Amino acid sequence: MKLIRLLFSRFVIVGILIVVQFFLMAFAILRVGEYFSLFYGIINFLGIVVLLYLFNDTNHPSAHLPWILILIIVPFFGIIFYFFCKSTWIHKIYAESIKKIRPLLVQDESILEKLDKNKKSQSQYISRYAGYPCYENTISEYFEVGESFYEKLLEELNKAEHYIFMEYFIVEEGAMWNQILKILEDKVKQGVEVRFMYDDWGCGFKLPYKYDNVLRSKGIKTCVFNPFRPFLSVMHNNRDHRKICVIDGYRGFTGGINLADEYINVVEKYGHWKDSAIYLYGEAVFSLTEMFLENWCLSIPENVNFEDYDPHRYHPDSFESEGFYQPFGDSPMDNELVGESVYANMISNAQDYLYITTPYLIIDSELIYTLELAAKKGIDVRIITPGIPDKKIVFQITRSYYEQLIEAGVKIYEYTPGFVHAKNFIVDDSLGVVGTINLDYRSLVHHFEDGVWLCDSKTIQDMKTDFLHTLQVSREITLEEMKNVSFIKRMLILVIRIFGPLM
Repeated sequence: MKLIRLLFSRFVIVGILIVVQFFLMAFAILRVGEYFSLFYGIINFLGIVVLLYLFNDTNHPSAHLPWILILIIVPFFGIIFYFFCKSTWIHKIYAESIKKIRPLLVQDESILEKLDKNKKSQSQYISRYAGYPCYENTISEYFEVGESFYEKLLEELNKAEHYIFMEYFIVEEGAMWNQILKILEDKVKQGVEVRFMYDDWGCGFKLPYKYDNVLRSKGIKTCVFNPFRPFLSVMHNNRDHRKICVIDGYRGFTGGINLADEYINVVEKYGHWKDSAIYLYGEAVFSLTEMFLENWCLSIPENVNFEDYDPHRYHPDSFESEGFYQPFGDSPMDNELVGESVYANMISNAQDYLYITTPYLIIDSELIYTLELAAKKGIDVRIITPGIPDKKIVFQITRSYYEQLIEAGVKIYEYTPGFVHAKNFIVDDSLGVVGTINLDYRSLVHHFEDGVWLCDSKTIQDMKTDFLHTLQVSREITLEEMKNVSFIKRMLILVIRIFGPLM
C-alpha cells in the first residue's frame, strides 16, 4: 500500500510529467538539428564558446566540471540544456525586488568600530554583500539537541502576544508538529497574527496534498514556497532550506532543526539525531524577520510595512547586550556565495583552532584548499560528520573527501550514535556560526539558507563545549582506513563525485 501511494503521489506524477517534457524537448532539438544543418552548426559553435567561457571563468570553477563533461559528450543537447539551466532573468527580478524591500537594514558603523580588524572585515563582508547588519543589544541561548530547542520553542510560542512567523523546510505531522499546531491555533483565537511558510519539495512526501488549505481554515496565514508544478523549470532546484521562527519581533530561533519527530528523537530513523539551534533575544532578530518577510512577499505579493515589525515596537525598553550578532541570509538568486564566503573567512582567519559540525562534506576545490592550508599552518582543524547516514550515496561522496583532508592534517570524526544534522563553525573561542548551511553544493549554491554569525559571545563557549562532548562519542577516521577502499568502489565514487555540483 505504501508503494502504491508513493507511485500515485503528487510529486511522483509531477516528476514524471517534467521528465516527459525534458525528453520531448530533447527529441525536438535533435529533430530540428537533422533538418537544419545551419542550426546544428550554430549550436555546436555556441557549445565551443561556452566551453571556452567555462574554462576561463574563475567564479566557482568546480561547479563547471559537470557542464564541461556534458558539453563534450553531448554538445548539441548540452548547449541547449546549459542555456536553459543558466537563465538568470528570474534571478535578476528577484534581486531587484530584494533591493526595494530591504530599506531598514542599515549597518550602525559605530558597532563595527568596536571589533578588531580581523572580525570587522568579516562582519563588513556580510553587511555589504549579504545586506544584513551586525548588532549589539542582543543575547542568545544555544541548544545542543532538538529536545531542548523544542522545549524552549513551545515556551516562547505560548508567550506570543502579537505575531508569530515560522519558515521551515520540512514539516511532518506527529508529536512535535501537532503540539506546535495546537499552540498556533490557540494564538489565532487570541488575536495573534500567525504566518507559516513551508517548502513544497521539503514537505512533499511529509504533508497531505493542499495542507496549506487546512492551515488557512484554522486562521493561519500560509505560504507554500516555490510550489512543485508540472513544468520544466530550473526554479525547482532552488528550495527554501531555512528554519526561522520570529515571535513579537524580538525573540527568534534558527538552526538545523525542522518540525518533524526525528529531530527531537521521538522516532529513530538513523540512530540518535544530533542537531543544534540558537535563540536570539533582542535587536538582531529583526534580520530574521526581514528574511521571512522577503520570501513571503516574493511568494505572495503583499504591501508590508516593515517598520511594524521592528523589535522595539513591542519592547520599548532597551535590550540587554552580550557580544555581537549578525544573522544573515543566503540566496541562489544572486551571484554572491554568502554562506561559502562566511565559512571561508572563518577558516582563513583561524589562529588556534577550527571546529566544524556538518551532515555532508561535498565541497569545491577552494574550500578544500582553505581547510588544508589551515591545517598545514598548525591550526587544530576538526570536522564531525555522521556515523549513520541519511543518504548513502551522499555519505560515500562525503567520505571521498576524507583522504586528502586527513593527509593535510585535518582531523575527521564520525558521530557513532547516529546522524549529525548540526551546521556549526567555531573559531578560537571568539567566532561562531549556527544555521542551516551544510557544507555541500545544495546549501552553498542552490538553496535559500540562513545563519547567525556570533562574535565575542558567551554562547560560543557553549558551542565549543557541545563539540567537545560530541567528540567523545565520535570515532576518528584514520588515513589507513581511507586508503583501504577497493579500487572499483573508489572509481565509482570518483565518477559520482564529478556531478556533486549538480546534486
